[in-house]
Amino acid sequence: MDKKTTQIVKELLVKPQNIVVVGHKNPDGDAIGSCLGLSFLLNSLGHKATVLMPNDFPDFLKWMPGVDDIIIYEKETQKSLDILEQTDLIFTLDFNSLDRVGDLQKPLENSKAQFVMIDHHQQPAAYAVATYSDVSMSSTAEMVFHFIEAIGKSEMLSKEIATNLYTGIMTDTGSFRFPSTTPTTHRIVARLIEAGAESATIHQNVFDTNSAERLKLLGVALNNLNILPDYNTAYITLSQKELDEHNFKKGDTEGFVNYALSVSGVVFAVIFIENKHENIVKMSLRSKGDFSVNHFARNHYSGGGHNNAAGGKSSQSLNKTVTEFISILPRYKDELTHAS
Repeated sequence: MDKKTTQIVKELLVKPQNIVVVGHKNPDGDAIGSCLGLSFLLNSLGHKATVLMPNDFPDFLKWMPGVDDIIIYEKETQKSLDILEQTDLIFTLDFNSLDRVGDLQKPLENSKAQFVMIDHHQQPAAYAVATYSDVSMSSTAEMVFHFIEAIGKSEMLSKEIATNLYTGIMTDTGSFRFPSTTPTTHRIVARLIEAGAESATIHQNVFDTNSAERLKLLGVALNNLNILPDYNTAYITLSQKELDEHNFKKGDTEGFVNYALSVSGVVFAVIFIENKHENIVKMSLRSKGDFSVNHFARNHYSGGGHNNAAGGKSSQSLNKTVTEFISILPRYKDELTHAS
């Protein structure tokens, strides 16, 4: 975080403030971990910090320290609006455009509070008085660690903060295997363990609490795996019927797309998930090497994210979405066959 941004934030935090820390819609481990980690710090500094999420999040994240105090806008709309009305300062974490918060967008846009952004996605919007944006970072949770260092509060790194930040970094780096994991990332993780984060317990809580239905749904997903060798591409489909038959819960398909990416020779993988309730097909896109799924998602599926991990959506049927996707691939054949 540069000196100018650091100074602005320090000035904003000079006196006690009512602060709201907001994550994106369909929050993942990085959104939850970074928001909770920051909120613990802010409360320790004498502020009144509340974590606000647009909607609910997966059960495998509901063990995290402070999670019971999160306000879900979708469930507690009026309470959320009352809190925002009294808010002096809003931190937005793990997203960089207010259209990423669903129905919470207008209340945020109408807020008189000042905004601070901490995020690692590309092309940040200009709504904050202080923007800490770095696309090279492994996760927003790693950025919160740097934020804590920048404002000179490293000595306040508690077990609760460390556990939340470790969880955010671990989940957003695919357990430290994605290219964005740097030597600095590992050094930070070591600091978090020293501060009380229990690595084995965190991994167990996140990855070893599968329901039988989720594992059966994974079996369906793998059965639906399709390989397109001419384009070094693989994709998975899951229909609403298949989700319903396996008692689908939010987060159950987390990581499924990585199985497609793990196929030998595949550099581009997508999972298409039908959502009848929203009348869309949700997409998670992953890649290896220099093929940018961020550009692909932005160009074709109203999405975006990182070079090797992005999301998108389609308003067409599942079958039409897949057919269209396959028809687009020839435009990228050279990139896909020479990705490195």
